[in-house]
Amino acid sequence: MDLNVVVYESAFCPYCMWAKRLLDAKQISYTLINVDRDAEKRTEMENLSGRYTVPQIFFGDRHIGGYDDLSALERSGELDQVIQEAAAS
Repeated sequence: MDLNVVVYESAFCPYCMWAKRLLDAKQISYTLINVDRDAEKRTEMENLSGRYTVPQIFFGDRHIGGYDDLSALERSGELDQVIQEAAAS
């Protein structure tokens, strides 16, 4: 599914890997932004999310949070609705 999904990540982050696997399983394409060596992108992520950890996941303008937040949406059955809302906007 082609949505405007952005994942801020770092190279050796297991939570980033798990988030990407979940998005892949849902057939959601996403743009990866690696913040390891890009201070400007890290600052952008921090300003947008208010958080300093990776991953930080956005569906359009909606901040989903990190892997734990994404996984909680999936477990509760709410992730599909979030996906539908993002597709409609």
